[in-house]
Amino acid sequence: MITYKKTTTDVQLLEDFKKGSEQAIALLIKRYKTKVFTQIMMFVRDQMTAEDLFQETFIKAIDTIKNGKYNDEGKFSQWICRIAYNMCVDNHRRAKRMRTMQSTEEFDVLDILPSATTNAEEDIIQNQTATRVRQLIDLLPVEQREVVMLRHFAELSFKEIAEQTNVSINTALGRMRYALINIRRMIEENNLAV
Repeated sequence: MITYKKTTTDVQLLEDFKKGSEQAIALLIKRYKTKVFTQIMMFVRDQMTAEDLFQETFIKAIDTIKNGKYNDEGKFSQWICRIAYNMCVDNHRRAKRMRTMQSTEEFDVLDILPSATTNAEEDIIQNQTATRVRQLIDLLPVEQREVVMLRHFAELSFKEIAEQTNVSINTALGRMRYALINIRRMIEENNLAV
């Protein structure tokens, strides 16, 4: 059994894991558990979903490493956070598609319907506006869409976005600026009421 120190590099741990050391991967998971779980939790805001996505993230990472598909450039931290981010985005897309609700013994769909005090017309307009904005976001270039998603859906700071996407803070800010310019342009070109 190998004894690892806190100073053992990720590269060394990965090499040892490839050679069969389960202890090496356990240490890597322990090393990045808080960072990855916090990132996932910030995105999904649900403990059980975050735990599932955390497990899926490391299962995917382990499978990738075992299959020899991991390209080690000394950036395991960024790579594992990228997998976690992609898992969150995929989960968000799946949840968005499956937003149908059914009544059960504990939950009745009628309990969540707006009361007569809310204006149905305002609710419809708000939902249509949110749908249009999401459609416009989907039309943005990938880099801009990513910054908008991280900023508004995951509520990350621009510093966190910069770290997550491996760019400078100024680049992250610039991408957000261009995203907003592009959304405004699309609204004007299509005469959309948003």
